[in-house]
Amino acid sequence: MATTTNQQQKKKQHLSLFPLLSLLSFTSIFLLLSQFRNTSSPSLKTFSSIHNFQINNNNRRSGSTNCDYSNGNWIYDDESRISRYDETCKEIFKGWNCIKGNKSNGAEIAKWKWKPNGCNDLQRFDPVRFLQTHTHTSIGFVGDSLNRNMFVSLFCTLRSSVSNGQVKKWRPAGADRGFTFLTYNLTIAYHRTNLLARYGRWSASENGGALESLGFKEGYRVDVDVPDSTWAQAANFHDILIFNTGHWWWAPSKFDPVKSPMLFFKKGQPVIPPLHPDQGLDMVLEHMISYVEEKARPDAVKFFRTQSPRHFEGGDWDQGGSCQRDQPLSAEQVEELFSVKNNGTNVEVRLVNEHLYKSLKGSGFIILNITYLSELRADAHPASAGGKKHDDCMHWCLPGITDTWNDLFVEHLNNIKHRS
Repeated sequence: MATTTNQQQKKKQHLSLFPLLSLLSFTSIFLLLSQFRNTSSPSLKTFSSIHNFQINNNNRRSGSTNCDYSNGNWIYDDESRISRYDETCKEIFKGWNCIKGNKSNGAEIAKWKWKPNGCNDLQRFDPVRFLQTHTHTSIGFVGDSLNRNMFVSLFCTLRSSVSNGQVKKWRPAGADRGFTFLTYNLTIAYHRTNLLARYGRWSASENGGALESLGFKEGYRVDVDVPDSTWAQAANFHDILIFNTGHWWWAPSKFDPVKSPMLFFKKGQPVIPPLHPDQGLDMVLEHMISYVEEKARPDAVKFFRTQSPRHFEGGDWDQGGSCQRDQPLSAEQVEELFSVKNNGTNVEVRLVNEHLYKSLKGSGFIILNITYLSELRADAHPASAGGKKHDDCMHWCLPGITDTWNDLFVEHLNNIKHRS
């Protein structure tokens, strides 16, 4: 506006320059728009560095400036909650298909609607609009089976909106699962990795060594500074990345602290003195976050999902624990089950999050906070559906709660694009 004012003040003196200046301005704008049009996908770089922002958009209630979708409560909505896909989606893992598995409340799980505090409803994302606005885009889920749970939810929702023959299987950059929606050139892929870092069996050498001198005979070697090969190329392949880790770090049945402990290595050498798993998690997060930020595309949007809760009651999975509830928990029941001070069976959810938040502080990752809304849903696990030997109180039924995770994920993406 200051330039316009100066032009008005000097109009009489420099009238002959006006046509030339106008032409130059028009040319500059034209070139800028042309460059924007030639970009294959919208640039999201501007807001990819937000650490843990509250969504700021037109969905907020009057008088509120931000929407914290991670806090609220579940409302049963039998009439309007039509399932976005059904049990016939072939990508649903058998153990998660609670309707086919005859879980008593299997058809009811998706009828609960998340009602955030301080915001209007979190809307279901429109799969057709999502496909249309994410053409020429690749989305990678990197993590354990809970990220596969989320990946399958997204796939089934998108698959329900396209005709047969429009989806092709493709596993890019080492992915375990992957699909491309051909009309839109949108790829979604799942990269399986339990610890993010590379790990494998370790046995003591006959020649001895630092660990052998401490009495270690076998265990699992975890290279804190080396990404798992299943996703090492994913960081610079995908436009949007969703990471998670956590469940395997508190898994004594897998990494027995005596019989098969986690033994951490850095730069090819064992870390001495040996670390506890939580200390190893911090080192892995430090190196993997740094690796992704170095390798990722300049405009990549990077999410890190918070820990998904388990709901074992009466013991852990191998101690007779179960999850037979058919209604969401109250806020008081959640605190009793998950409070760190109670140190219960499922306490790892909040312990993991403490490590995640500390490691992600100041990074270029967006935190996708799904923990509390999931802590309330003790009713939404497969449990004994399908005749399981042990109740599955860790994964989620599909259709189910991970559909809401994806609603939150897409809401973040929409808000980033809106701001950009």
